[in-house]
Amino acid sequence: MSEIRINETTKKLLSEISDFSGEFKGAYNIRENGACAGRRSSEHIKITSKTDKPGLEIRIDPHTAGETVSIPACVTHGDVDDLVYNDFFVGEGADVVIVAGCGVHTETGEPARHNGIHRFLLGKGARVKYLEKHIGTGKGIGLRSIDPVTEAELGEDAVLEMDTAQIGGVDRTLRQTKATLGKGAKLFIRERILTERDQTAQTEFSVELNGEGSGVDLVSRSVAKDASHQEYHSVIIGNTACTGHSECDAIISGSATVNAQPELHANSEDAALIHEAAIGKIAGEQIMKLRTLGLTEEEAEATIIEGFLS
Repeated sequence: MSEIRINETTKKLLSEISDFSGEFKGAYNIRENGACAGRRSSEHIKITSKTDKPGLEIRIDPHTAGETVSIPACVTHGDVDDLVYNDFFVGEGADVVIVAGCGVHTETGEPARHNGIHRFLLGKGARVKYLEKHIGTGKGIGLRSIDPVTEAELGEDAVLEMDTAQIGGVDRTLRQTKATLGKGAKLFIRERILTERDQTAQTEFSVELNGEGSGVDLVSRSVAKDASHQEYHSVIIGNTACTGHSECDAIISGSATVNAQPELHANSEDAALIHEAAIGKIAGEQIMKLRTLGLTEEEAEATIIEGFLS
């Protein structure tokens, strides 16, 4: 176990992305500006540094239950381009929570970027709840970028629940998620994104349903404001008797633009695949109803957006 050594900016970012209040329960690794700022393993969750590239190996023993492992990463000033590779090996029958938020901050004209490449290998019957929040802060004009890559292999009857959110301040992001599912495996993804000003966000999902009885439920909700732009592309490939559902809902305001492209590929007559996509502005009657309760138009819009992204 190492002592936590973090600066004040990191403390503020951690409170936003991982509910940090001075300590973490369970196993953790804190990454600050490309270096380890604190680490602790537990009896059943071991965290070690990679020897061939920057990053971690997180090994979770079979049948570990009720534990949480936190691996937040923070960039606290400009002129940092942080790249990390983290591999999670989740043993058979384990049931755990993984928290992996990221924050980038700059007060200068230099860019700040974090690129986290996470690979999940879930054993038979393993269950993982994965929580990830991204945020950008600071008054600098340097671009704040976060480019997460997630790759997952789900073994027989494994379940992965992903809850990801970009909660503001990120100027550029490319979010890539790829998964392959074995027999009876289930993948649930809930994504929420907010862009403002001239920010851009690009999301790429690709899921292969290879095992009989496997299934994916993918829901993305986003709000694009001002002159921001969002791209959404999802691909679900059903290679056997399986179920797949993709839903993309977006709210636009100002001169913002959104491009949604859901794809379905059924390679078996027993693949049941559905996609939905809806893009539009906030309904006038919703604004009017809240204004009758005493809210201003701006307050009403903020309330609707907060509820939509919650």
